[in-house]
Amino acid sequence: MLLLCYAASSQQLSQISFNNASTLSWFTFSTDQGVLIRISDEGKILEYGTELMSERSTNYYAPKLQPYMGRVDNFGNEADTAFKGKVKNIGNCYFTYYGGFEVEEKRGKLKSIGRINLDYFTKFDSPTMKGKLKTAGSFNLDYYAMTESEGVRGKLKMVGVTRIVYNSIFDDKMIQGKVKSIGSVAYNWGTSLDPKGYGGVLKSGNYRQNVDGITYILR
Repeated sequence: MLLLCYAASSQQLSQISFNNASTLSWFTFSTDQGVLIRISDEGKILEYGTELMSERSTNYYAPKLQPYMGRVDNFGNEADTAFKGKVKNIGNCYFTYYGGFEVEEKRGKLKSIGRINLDYFTKFDSPTMKGKLKTAGSFNLDYYAMTESEGVRGKLKMVGVTRIVYNSIFDDKMIQGKVKSIGSVAYNWGTSLDPKGYGGVLKSGNYRQNVDGITYILR
């Protein structure tokens, strides 16, 4: 059984989620009303709502958010063409977007979520990271360069002072590219030497772990 769970009542970067290959899935921001807003690393709103937590396990939540039933408005035809039709507000949380006059890498992307300002890499910052989220409020973000090894290139590297390390292509084939550590928290995965069915399964560390004030979620 799953229970409805609300986020803390303040606007903040609250979660970062990775898929099974430890590639970034989304950044999640919480609003003053406890609504979670998931966005891509290129500033697109993917989903918003509230979490359902399992009654039997405090560390398991339904992957999909429950829809927000309050007021949601979109920008009308009078808006800049770069963000016409996009979400204007979810409840009392209002959004702004970069306009059509901005550089290509920012145009039409989220500029703010409530009081949280967002910025993006441009080709002048890094040709390989252009368009990706660079700052989220007080958090500076960084990614592994495309010149890095295949297992890590393009993946999230830093969130503020928190460094994310991945297993390399020289590690066991079942754990290559998977998260090895987030800040001081280490993750240990089953390898091809483990019994059948345990390869690639997390052996130590939590799938959902708070590190330096942000909840990191591995799926």
